Amino acid sequence: MAYATKEYELTIAERTISISNPEKPLWPEANVTKLDYLRYLLTVAPYMLRYAHDRLLTVIRYPHGIHAKHFYQKNIPDYAPDWIKTHTWENVRYVLCNDEATLLWMANQAALEWHVSFHLAADETPTELVFDLDPSTDDFSVVIESALLLKELLDELKLPAYVKTSGASGLQVYVPIERRYAFEQTRQVGHFIASYLVSKHPAFLTIERMVKNRGTKLYIDYLQHWRGKTLPAPYSTRAKKLATVSAPLRWEELPQAHPSAYTVHTVPERLRELGDLFSAVSQPDKPASLDPILDFLHAR
Repeated sequence: MAYATKEYELTIAERTISISNPEKPLWPEANVTKLDYLRYLLTVAPYMLRYAHDRLLTVIRYPHGIHAKHFYQKNIPDYAPDWIKTHTWENVRYVLCNDEATLLWMANQAALEWHVSFHLAADETPTELVFDLDPSTDDFSVVIESALLLKELLDELKLPAYVKTSGASGLQVYVPIERRYAFEQTRQVGHFIASYLVSKHPAFLTIERMVKNRGTKLYIDYLQHWRGKTLPAPYSTRAKKLATVSAPLRWEELPQAHPSAYTVHTVPERLRELGDLFSAVSQPDKPASLDPILDFLHAR
């Protein structure tokens, strides 16, 4: 497939970025070129950066589009401009996804997925409690049912909950918490909540880590929530045929939702209509206390 190779220069906040191969098809089935991708990122940048700012960034790069070879990148490339902010954590020099210019420079390197830590680079205090709902089959109705059951339990525990698609096959539920707990404590709470749900619904839920032992059950992953580990940032694209996006949802729309509906083409309009549905996680007004649950667990 032929595409224009002309380079463009884009200036953002006094940073000039050369855009190579702007017509390169990155998601061919979805008809998304590099230029389309850059336009998408400029649209979602204020909302994506609101959460991703100062977090450790891991990207997945697809230099020739989603069907060609790809690789994970944690360390900043040697040839990166010196204005990109970084933070060294456990001997890795991570990029900090802090501004539009950084987003676009990384995107020009064909970074198509943006995965960020559950804590800030300079502070290993978790900012939320997170459950990653990972299905074993293509039946998304099971993911919806599981998320609604989790929401019901979190409501009973008086914990605020916000949901987003993974951009792939699952859902992720975030509980913004007061920034004074250690990951060891959030893991205790996560294990308690996930185990309780599995005990109530053993026919289709599991906390079994080994994929081969899950059968068709949905895996409630509370273990991913840990220092240095990541999940896709809100509004991050994923390397899927439809150019799907990790999209925040309203709970009331979840029963009719499907990951395929939230893409590079549709999410910008959602943002215009609904605003940033993840703002309560990115900038919470009233983060939750985990003290009642931790006190209960310690008293047992």
